[in-house]
Amino acid sequence: MLIGYARVSTQDQTLDLQKDALQKCGCSQIFTDTASGSTIARPGLNEAVKFLRAGDVLVVWRLDRLGRSLQHLIETIAQLQQRSIGFKSLTENIDTTTPGGKLIFHVFGALAEFERDLIRERTQAGLAAARARGKRGGRRSLLTAKQRALLQTLYSDKQNRITDILTTLHISKSTLYRYLKAQALPR
Repeated sequence: MLIGYARVSTQDQTLDLQKDALQKCGCSQIFTDTASGSTIARPGLNEAVKFLRAGDVLVVWRLDRLGRSLQHLIETIAQLQQRSIGFKSLTENIDTTTPGGKLIFHVFGALAEFERDLIRERTQAGLAAARARGKRGGRRSLLTAKQRALLQTLYSDKQNRITDILTTLHISKSTLYRYLKAQALPR
């Protein structure tokens, strides 16, 4: 059985073009969503996936109607394949129920994995280059060198209360204790 899924991004857009194409190709039921492509919550897609049974085919007008990203698209179709459900995109003419369609989809998956590996490699190389230049990653310290010296002086004087130190330096208690732990000052 062919089951259709259509999505538009805003209320101003209409589902008519997608619905017409899905009905023309023989979809017996069509589920819809009005949600941005980046939105995770898609009740219509969730209903369609629950409705699908082994041997059914999920049909979309275009690939971008189904997935938020190539990675999301690949994960969704892999989940369908695990349940013996096919996938068909009308515009791109991809049909995972055929050997050629499966091949194309696996090529997409390989390209997506290759892209992720390249990004990871570039990120690691950039971090290593920054470390070689003496840069440290992570969040900057909330305290300046002058404030750290003042904190150390105030904290060493046992007559100063913690609340007074916090008020003077305009910091939270967790910042104070995080600094003390990093400096290994006796408490």
